[in-house]
Amino acid sequence: FLVEESGKSEHEVVCFIKAPATALENLKCKIVNDTSSLVVDDSEELVSNVISIECSDYKKRIPFPINIAIPFTSCFRGNYREIMVKVTDVNFQSNYLTPISLEGYQGNHKETLAEVKIYQLGVFSVLSCLKKETFTVPKVGLSQKLSVDSRISFYYHPEIFSSPAPMQLKVQPIEPSLVSTLKARHDMYHSVVSTSALVYVQHPSAQPFNSSVTITLPCPPNPEKKRQGDETERTRAISATVKRVAMEYHSRAVSTSVRKKGENLRDTLKLLGHRNKEEGWKVFDDVIIQSARNGLVSFELNEHLESFVVIRLSFLLENTCLLLFAQALEEAVSSTMANVILYHHRENPYKIVVLLSASKELTWERQNLHDEGYFRPPEPTQQFSLREGEQIHFRFRGNIFASENGKDFGKVYRLIFHSQRKPRLELQIKEVNEFGNHSSPHYKGTAVFYKITKEMIVKEWKQPLLYGEYQHQSPLCKLALTLPKHEKLINRPRSTKRTSSDSSEAVWDNLLYWLAEELAEDNTSLLALRLPVRRSVLQLVRLKCPDNLTHQIYELLCCWKKTLPRLADKQQLLSRYLRKSGRSDLSEALRFKWQNKVST
Repeated sequence: FLVEESGKSEHEVVCFIKAPATALENLKCKIVNDTSSLVVDDSEELVSNVISIECSDYKKRIPFPINIAIPFTSCFRGNYREIMVKVTDVNFQSNYLTPISLEGYQGNHKETLAEVKIYQLGVFSVLSCLKKETFTVPKVGLSQKLSVDSRISFYYHPEIFSSPAPMQLKVQPIEPSLVSTLKARHDMYHSVVSTSALVYVQHPSAQPFNSSVTITLPCPPNPEKKRQGDETERTRAISATVKRVAMEYHSRAVSTSVRKKGENLRDTLKLLGHRNKEEGWKVFDDVIIQSARNGLVSFELNEHLESFVVIRLSFLLENTCLLLFAQALEEAVSSTMANVILYHHRENPYKIVVLLSASKELTWERQNLHDEGYFRPPEPTQQFSLREGEQIHFRFRGNIFASENGKDFGKVYRLIFHSQRKPRLELQIKEVNEFGNHSSPHYKGTAVFYKITKEMIVKEWKQPLLYGEYQHQSPLCKLALTLPKHEKLINRPRSTKRTSSDSSEAVWDNLLYWLAEELAEDNTSLLALRLPVRRSVLQLVRLKCPDNLTHQIYELLCCWKKTLPRLADKQQLLSRYLRKSGRSDLSEALRFKWQNKVST
């Protein structure tokens, strides 16, 4: 199906449907990405367009089942996640379908397609979900190792249930960097050494436990203990090479200090979990957790927990702090740090792109935008936390407003965050009042961004954007932006005509970028340019563009130009510095291009 996406003129293949020709004639397919917030739940990640498939003639019957294949792009899948197709009906009731295949050929081209057999129409999306482990515990008991991580095992003792009981488990791994981030933000979590994975368990039959289940899972050990052992071995090796008297004294001193340090490194293991979401997290102090080799821990449970995690502590922590840590951990696992980028196009400053990017991919995204011809200012926003499917709404204030189609200005715009997709908008901006900002060479405005949480999103298939609904909400962040003023053509007597240098700014910007490309081809260092700028400026441009010499030189030239008086002869000054650095060829080329107003 070749469809036109909502609000865009481009066509794209949204899905492939295999069905009788008479049925295909009555199927209508469209992209409904504006509703993507409604189709993702916790721990799910959207990896495709959201598509709606309907029957255009309700009197016609569709000969189910039929096959559909939806293109998708997935990264970071890993062993803990799997690809599923979710179908949602008009009442927001959802089913999950396991794909028949994840690859397909279109002509000679191989694509990633999630193909499923469907028995109903509705809204379809391809998701990356935590892999579900399903097994049944018989009356005689069961020892089960999980396929996602064979170190995690459940041993159900005989007669634990009165009848066979089905179980469903999901495992959410916890990155050590996530624990370190939480500790850095809150001093009260300093004693947390590591955590196990978060384990989610569904027990549909709800049978009571007649005996216990033994659970084994990894919880990384305290790295200080390993470091202590390494220090002891290193001390012994060094001591063997010194004199006997010094060795005895040194060994006593070091061994004493190590022994005292070791006495303080007694880890404490705590089990936290909740029986249901309404009850919340609880610390199970009565559960004894045993440490085993290779960082494994084991414990016995006599009741069903919907989710649980083991926390390793270097010293005891109050239960109140442990509960707060568990809540923060669960929230952090389902959240991603993100930034908003707003860049102007180099050739047309009235064209902008607004992009919502995960913070860890910010450098890569900025580089891609530079390659597309988009450049700052402004700089990206400070990072903030977003969950999958949460939204950023934004509008423009001041003397600048925007339009998506070049006609309807002054609207509210929306970006929906999905960690494996790249939500972006390309907009046209213009001044509200051409006579405004009269004391400035630029028109000035502000883009104001608001965060819309999952709880604030109304469960309706039509998602309107209302201009006045943010009056009582504090902005998440703001970005200031400017536009160069038009050169006004006013008929004046020759003696009263004024000259404006604003029209030359675009030429200068292109000349500086051309010069940066020429210098970068010869691997010219920043210091070799001999521009009179501070060392801190050199350090700043290296930090901004660590992997691109062209952009470094361009930023340096822009910084230098900003320091000059408005009426300074930039071409003459820059040509002099180029000659000093041994690039007389570029000096002459720059003079020629400037005199003839050649910008490329």
